[in-house]
Amino acid sequence: MDREILRSVQRPLKQLYREKPQAGRILLEASGRLGEEGLSCSVQTGQALVSAGLHPSTGGDGTLACSGEMLLQALVACAGVTMAAVAANRSLGVAGSVHASGVLDVRGTLGMNPEVPVGFSSIKLTFKLQTDASEQDVAQLIETTEKYCVVLQTLHCPPDIEISATRL
Repeated sequence: MDREILRSVQRPLKQLYREKPQAGRILLEASGRLGEEGLSCSVQTGQALVSAGLHPSTGGDGTLACSGEMLLQALVACAGVTMAAVAANRSLGVAGSVHASGVLDVRGTLGMNPEVPVGFSSIKLTFKLQTDASEQDVAQLIETTEKYCVVLQTLHCPPDIEISATRL
């Protein structure tokens, strides 16, 4: 998407949110169905139905998506889209790839040792860029991408999470 198209789409939205800040608060949702394929949860992504299951390191057979990998995929997608939008807004020609990797100790999620945390202990996000932009422009592009990437900022500053269950 080129700069002018991006601006023409975002300009009226930004004006609306300046005039009515509450209009900028949206609710995003995801839903899934439990146990339709054994130890799994099927999630509608908007483009396809994804069945998530256990990673082979925790007893899965590797045929279903791993939710930890899905988290990293969401990070890559968000960072990539954010960078593309920022680059277009700044008229920077940028191509390349985005990669995320994370380290987790599965002993935590398997409940083997209460001292081992559940979840990722570290995540690395890497951009390999093809661009004629200056080093300063690339540094600012990375900084702005980090600042405005929803998934990355959510990982940096975890939100309050409320959990509930209802019996059917």
